[in-house]
Amino acid sequence: MELVIVVCVVVVALGFDYTNGFHDAANAIATSVSTRALTPGAALLMAAVMNFVGAFLGQGVARTIGEILDIEVGVPGMVVVMAALLGAITWNLVTWWFGLPSSSSHALIGGLVGAGLASSTDVSWAHVVDKVVVPMVVSPLVGFGIAFALMLGILWLFRRANPHRTNRRFRYAQTVSAAAMALGHGLQDAQKTMGVIVLALVAGGYQTSTDHIPVWVVLAAAAAISLGTYAGGWRIMRTLGRRIIELDPARGFAAESTAAGVLYTTAFVFEAPVSTTHTITSAIMGAGATRRLSAVRWGVARTIVAAWFLTIPMAALVGALAYGVVHPLLE
Repeated sequence: MELVIVVCVVVVALGFDYTNGFHDAANAIATSVSTRALTPGAALLMAAVMNFVGAFLGQGVARTIGEILDIEVGVPGMVVVMAALLGAITWNLVTWWFGLPSSSSHALIGGLVGAGLASSTDVSWAHVVDKVVVPMVVSPLVGFGIAFALMLGILWLFRRANPHRTNRRFRYAQTVSAAAMALGHGLQDAQKTMGVIVLALVAGGYQTSTDHIPVWVVLAAAAAISLGTYAGGWRIMRTLGRRIIELDPARGFAAESTAAGVLYTTAFVFEAPVSTTHTITSAIMGAGATRRLSAVRWGVARTIVAAWFLTIPMAALVGALAYGVVHPLLE
């Protein structure tokens, strides 16, 4: 029975990874597609490949996810993980349907916290605050500020350049920046699924700690997120690519380069599971604000920010409800 539950949890975790991919596909490619630096098909293929590669570049974020709950060994612990995943997937699908670029990462963390509270599992609140809440607030602010400053530097450096030639060159540069962004997305988000699968293995008694991530887990998570990315997230792509601000290639390059830098820094230096969605959205706003503040559609931005702050509590609520449904069925 326990083996069957572990297998089910792993399958659901990979399902979450897949929804993460198509929910967050827009993060890597919306700006490049909207500026016509890449065609949608080429952009999706590139993003899928880079997501797969990025999943192999680190394991620090996965360990951080694995340490959120003091999971119980046995069926009760596996039920908690299953409920957390169902909560995260549900919130992902809701926000995808409405075209809101909310955070799959924070949906997963909210699901874990909600299922943990509903089951009376110990939640490492200090860990959540240090590794999740603080980066959640700081990373978008940093992304906005750096993208704004980088774009100002670009405007100054190319102030006398031919606009047509400059745009063409930045379209080429966006191919690199979009690839870097997709690599960062794989680095960050695939690891979150790895962390949850390892939690399930610990609960099932197949591992003694969350420190070690088997190779098959890395391969499976990498494949699921890249397949989801290739499936695409066109509703959210429209929001990021057009509804926030009309981007030109230079601003797209500044936003993508900034977001990629933030993702690498938080993954390798702080091992913090930051949101790729928050990071790229704030970077787009920062780069766009250099045109003029009114160029950013702040009404759309407010809706997105509201979704950010709702994600963890709403996913936690759905995770808790899912625990109430799954618990009597599996125990």
